[in-house]
Amino acid sequence: MDFNGTWKVYSEENLDEFLKVVGAPEMVVKMRKEVKPVIVIEQKGKDFTYTMKTPIRTKVHSFSIGKESEMTTLDGRKFKCIVREEGGKLIAETDKFTSVREIQGEDMIETLTAGSVTFISKSKRV
Repeated sequence: MDFNGTWKVYSEENLDEFLKVVGAPEMVVKMRKEVKPVIVIEQKGKDFTYTMKTPIRTKVHSFSIGKESEMTTLDGRKFKCIVREEGGKLIAETDKFTSVREIQGEDMIETLTAGSVTFISKSKRV
């Protein structure tokens, strides 16, 4: 499981629907439709730093596998989650959504599910 590196998002499916289901403001939905973020992941054992960069804002989250951490959405809402590792995948569950991040070949795939809506983001290492 090597998530270390800089990743450029190249494909997103159902972004609008997902953001609306999780309660993102319309401003965030519009901004994110226009932007493909760059993600920088630094992994040291079970400790991770995850940085999402967009032209408007940079968000940094730090977490450790198996420990509760607090994260912040692009519009400033805070939430808590525990990230676990399962079969080489990073899985985070919150009260609103589940995120599964994995490496498939040269791609990093993140699948987020909220209710009946699934958002898939695909990134390549740069």
